[in-house]
Amino acid sequence: MSKLVTIYGGSGFIGRYVARRMAKAGWRVRVAVRRPNEAIFVKTYGVVGQVEPIFCNIRDDASVAQSMRGADAVVNCVGILQEAGRNTFAAVQTDGAERIARMAATAGISQMVHFSAIGADLESVSDYGRSKAAGEAGVLAHMPNAVIMRPSIVFGAEDKFFNRFAGMSRIGPILPIVGADTEFQPVFVDDLAQAAVMGVTGTAAGGIYELAGPERDSFRGLMQRMLDVVQRRRLIVGIPMLAARLMASAFELGHKLSLGIVPLALTRDQVRSLSVDNVPIGTELGFADLGIEPTAMESVLPEYLWPFRVSGQYADIKASAKNLKT
Repeated sequence: MSKLVTIYGGSGFIGRYVARRMAKAGWRVRVAVRRPNEAIFVKTYGVVGQVEPIFCNIRDDASVAQSMRGADAVVNCVGILQEAGRNTFAAVQTDGAERIARMAATAGISQMVHFSAIGADLESVSDYGRSKAAGEAGVLAHMPNAVIMRPSIVFGAEDKFFNRFAGMSRIGPILPIVGADTEFQPVFVDDLAQAAVMGVTGTAAGGIYELAGPERDSFRGLMQRMLDVVQRRRLIVGIPMLAARLMASAFELGHKLSLGIVPLALTRDQVRSLSVDNVPIGTELGFADLGIEPTAMESVLPEYLWPFRVSGQYADIKASAKNLKT
């Protein structure tokens, strides 16, 4: 019988790519999520019965243990960018990660891949970064040979980075951003999935991997790349950090007073995160150690950002027609 991997958060942005690659590698895949009815699409990644979504709450010991019963490996893709109710950074990214590792060790599972983030540091300026670092420590305490992956900002068809700002570019002539000079090194989601498979199968040695793409650019520079792809001219305006903190405080207050009805567009913790570069520090392992050549943004962004062009899928045809006229 083929081996079984349990992927916590396997229907999320990164998790679904890991699930697809594990299925293609011939593994049975158990996708542990809070809402399995919304994760039915993962079944299409394999043959009948190969990929199955199941319910799991990583805040609960019994739920986590049940989800990995009979598994040969586990992958933790669960993470949040904003706290909501009981889903705090500590509960999800620290305690949840430690719980999965502890249960895996108890079950005798030898392989674990854990997705953290570049910037994970117990001395980080953000609660997000500190919770990620504490989660890593919890994982290594129980699974010292775990493969820990720290990606920079991740891009791909379902991302909430380039898609979000491409959508904003439709609204008006100005594109406001926080941390305009902060540097990133975006990484393609399927490159991460390929690395995760290597961790699950034991091809990758245990350790911490800082995974970033081949191109390093400022937030402003990334937004200009996005605007070039969607063929829109917008004025990119960098919001000063002090103003951003005040805006975030207002958003948080409005969100709280409205009992969650007003969307939380920006938080103070996100502002703190955006004040620090999100690039590898160069002291950890990376794609080169895995033999993976990271994918450039220019080869992927046009494949999924074209709907944000003024003429959508017909933009290239219209441009070609103009050339014929001249």
